[in-house]
Amino acid sequence: MLLQLNNIFKWVQQGGKRVFLLKDINLQVEEGEFISVMGPSGSGKSTLLNVLGMLDGFDEGEYHFMDESVHSLKEKHRAELYKQYIGFVFQAYHLIDELTVYENLEMPLLYKKIKGSERKALVADMLDRFSIVGKKDLFPTQLSGGQQQLVGVARALITKPKLILADEPTGNLNSKQGEEIMELFKKLNQDGVTIIQVTHSEKNAEYGSRIIHLLDGRKVEG
Repeated sequence: MLLQLNNIFKWVQQGGKRVFLLKDINLQVEEGEFISVMGPSGSGKSTLLNVLGMLDGFDEGEYHFMDESVHSLKEKHRAELYKQYIGFVFQAYHLIDELTVYENLEMPLLYKKIKGSERKALVADMLDRFSIVGKKDLFPTQLSGGQQQLVGVARALITKPKLILADEPTGNLNSKQGEEIMELFKKLNQDGVTIIQVTHSEKNAEYGSRIIHLLDGRKVEG
């Protein structure tokens, strides 16, 4: 078992009332699964992904990740777990504007304290794989939305994570690029990487071996 959520609740206070973002979520994910999460806007999809990625906390429940009890870990330990095992592909890229494409790709490797020569090789491999070698010295603002998205995907994959969390990973790509990313995910999944993606696209969802539907913060059987 890679991860398990037990009775997860997350809420915000609004006008003295609790507004639930996630309600009683139970989820078990085996290593090597490819899961698609679907649901209308505001159903809690991104919140769920952020909880899984340890970017967001929750108010009630338990989260176990690789035999660690995430809910009882200190912030620093959680951050280490996340950096060690999880790659995140955001819809909004989250690239660092002050860094070049090359430096953006190198950043996660610095966190993992990977040696210079190995960093160079890994970055070169990613630039090559995503056909962005010519863009390595540009800054994110000099790239198109599609190119920024490709850099975001490359950055998530560079540390060879055990789990990839993808929030609308093809949202800003044309259909050919989108298909290439989905095929890449499929191949990574065949190599044993666990993938959980949030998507509006039925076609992308089909890549998953399992589809989870959310509605108003609850899991509904699809």
